[in-house]
Amino acid sequence: MITVPAPAGPGAFVHPALFYRDLTEYVAGVGGFVRGALAADEPVLVAVPGPHADALRESLGAGGGAGITWTDMTELGRNPGRILAALQEFADRNAGRAARIVGEPVWPGRSPAEVVEATRHEALINTAFAGRPATVLCPYDVVGLAPAVVGDARRTHPVLIEHGRDLPSTAYTDAARVTADLDRPLPEPDGPVARLAYTHGGLAEVREYAENWARGTALTPARRSDLIMAISEAAANSLAHGGGKGTLRLWTAAGPGAGIVVVAEIHDGGRLADPLAGRRRPSLASAHGGRGLWMIHQLCDLVEVRAAASGFTLRLHAATP
Repeated sequence: MITVPAPAGPGAFVHPALFYRDLTEYVAGVGGFVRGALAADEPVLVAVPGPHADALRESLGAGGGAGITWTDMTELGRNPGRILAALQEFADRNAGRAARIVGEPVWPGRSPAEVVEATRHEALINTAFAGRPATVLCPYDVVGLAPAVVGDARRTHPVLIEHGRDLPSTAYTDAARVTADLDRPLPEPDGPVARLAYTHGGLAEVREYAENWARGTALTPARRSDLIMAISEAAANSLAHGGGKGTLRLWTAAGPGAGIVVVAEIHDGGRLADPLAGRRRPSLASAHGGRGLWMIHQLCDLVEVRAAASGFTLRLHAATP
């Protein structure tokens, strides 16, 4: 059974990375963590890709999965910006108990853009859960993932579990440094780009322009409506918080398999004051704001975030069928 470092005191948060090399090592490590949580009568959430969940269920045997909340990370984490809120909501539903969570936001086959945003999630989870009695174990395939991705896992996890041993990560650093490093310039699109500059009073023009352009894509009417709503929220944020003006760019790009992804980019002169904005569910009483960004994350298949000296950029992705 895997031994995860115990919290340092009441309310402490533990965030180890489990480095595994094959499915046997994965099942042994994650399965041991889950069994330990069940034996301690702690609430357990397992959010991993479907095939890994199947292997874990089989290893737990008949009835061994009782008391576990299962979530397919390929659905929950398709947009990595949605993951954090789901983990926090699980912990909130079990207030007063030390929640145990397996979260696997990075796996072989993720696109480079998805990996960047998943790494951002891994850094921010340390901020979001600080002071909460919870353990979030994050498995990493050190054979199937690029060395740079594994290197980032060392930077976002204070504890590493490898070859059955747990050790402090000497590369671990604070979330602000990791997210700043991730805010590198986005690649320019390869094909034609539609562009619209907007300012105060131009929100209706943004919606109309985006709607007319999107009708020429393969998005279904429902997904087109989702994207237009997300664009509208992003443009409204520009007008309210980004200096009162911004630029919208629209294009299509190759997606997984033979699919096409519709991309909308909104750039303005604003700053992201709260890096957790949009990643935790806002409430009417919340002082954190982020309602527009929250909606954007729920509507899009991927949201790329860049906060730089030149301004704030969002790239919104919507996949066609």
